[in-house]
Amino acid sequence: MYRITFQRRVSWRALLLTALVVGLAPGPAMGQPHTDQQIKRLALDALRESPELVLEIIRDNPEVVTQAVAILQERERAQQAQATQAALATHRDALFSQPGPMLGNPDGDVTIVEFFDYNCVHCRRSSHVLHDLLEADDQVRVVLREWPILGEGSRFAARASLAAGQQGQYQAFHQALMNLPGEATEASVISTARTLGLDVSKLRRDMAAPEVDAHLERSDQLARALRLTGTPAFVVGNTLVSGFTSLERLQDLVQQSRSGGLR
Repeated sequence: MYRITFQRRVSWRALLLTALVVGLAPGPAMGQPHTDQQIKRLALDALRESPELVLEIIRDNPEVVTQAVAILQERERAQQAQATQAALATHRDALFSQPGPMLGNPDGDVTIVEFFDYNCVHCRRSSHVLHDLLEADDQVRVVLREWPILGEGSRFAARASLAAGQQGQYQAFHQALMNLPGEATEASVISTARTLGLDVSKLRRDMAAPEVDAHLERSDQLARALRLTGTPAFVVGNTLVSGFTSLERLQDLVQQSRSGGLR
């Protein structure tokens, strides 16, 4: 999976203090976790009052660090899941109902939304999985969200692909770019357009159309709302899946969505 590089860096000292508080300090009330502000205050109080005791407790109970990290990771996963569900509910219409490029059956009973980049190797692998899925299930439609995050070549390819739709060639052009033997660059994209018989002059003009800008801007807005960190990413029903996904997994998600009455 290709990712946008951004990470929160946590210092060794902060990790130990968090482990101490989460693992050893009593909560404000039975069954209620500390707030972030309470954690910070307790950690600072512990350091001020007895830094030697803090270090002694950590030395005598090293397992608390591992336990605390596990707790924090699980808490973060739960918060992320809640945020994802909220974002999917808020942006459902923009994801599933607004017009845009698609594959499969336009009137299918289940929709898959894919965020992709033409220079993403796993997106290219996923294109073959989607092809097999659509061959096996004629009631699925795939909404394609061009999300070029891997450089200038990706952005040029996305604009050209959307512009090809003005000549009725989006699907053919999309598949040809997914099957490129090398990187998608301006040269390789234009060469592909000529091979398919597109009017290259018109293609270049249409690449600057407001509709192209709107699609790319909306894709970026949706990706940020869903907290996507890379491509490919798939939305099926109420489920968001990041990274390369097998045919079997996608078929399971389609069936779950269909059984739940979700489109």
